[in-house]
Amino acid sequence: MSKLKTAPRSRPRARRAKPASPAEPPIRLLLVDDHPVVREGLRSYLGGHPQLQVIGEAGSGEDALRQARRLKPDLVLMDINLPGINGLETATRLRQVAPAARVIILSVHDEREYLAQVPRSGAQGYVLKDASPTELVRAIEAVHRGETFFSPPIAAKLLNGITSAAAEPLSTREREVLAAIASGASSKEIGRRFALSANTVRTYRTRLRRKLDLHTVAAFTEYAVINGLIRRPVAAQSVP
Repeated sequence: MSKLKTAPRSRPRARRAKPASPAEPPIRLLLVDDHPVVREGLRSYLGGHPQLQVIGEAGSGEDALRQARRLKPDLVLMDINLPGINGLETATRLRQVAPAARVIILSVHDEREYLAQVPRSGAQGYVLKDASPTELVRAIEAVHRGETFFSPPIAAKLLNGITSAAAEPLSTREREVLAAIASGASSKEIGRRFALSANTVRTYRTRLRRKLDLHTVAAFTEYAVINGLIRRPVAAQSVP
């Protein structure tokens, strides 16, 4: 009786290991804040994140421009209140010295006069300083992907207020009065300069406060500088 021949068992083929995908390079960050303690706190937290790398720090707008030109960061975290040129103006100038760098404004301010200037500055994000570290990392990752990111309270103010203010453009005379206020002129001086009565000057002031939601001379000055109505002293504008 012949024996049945059994087919040899086929050995399972060894699966080839898929080549590991190269790890994405970390997001290179430049921290800009005039308070060393704030920079230290940001560096301590963000430096421990595997996908983030703090490559430099700056304490002023001028220093930020120098560092950005030298280091070419992927993203700049920037405070608004800086000595010399402010954060929004620095963000505008960054487009010339480091055009690939994206900017997130990190600030305590949530007033509308600041928020209205963010799109014009070229910044892609605005995060409040009391935001959680998780929210800050989320903002960095989103802006690095090419998206925009605003802290929820900021987004709500933008939706509810900025469009209505922007819908009322300033007249030529309103711009002139605004520039005079920002330059430090008193109501009496403004009246003499433009041949306006005291009541008319007060009316212009009230109208500007309503249209722009600005309520201090400092806020008027900041707005006027950002929008090119007045210039800062030349010494503050120079960037070695």
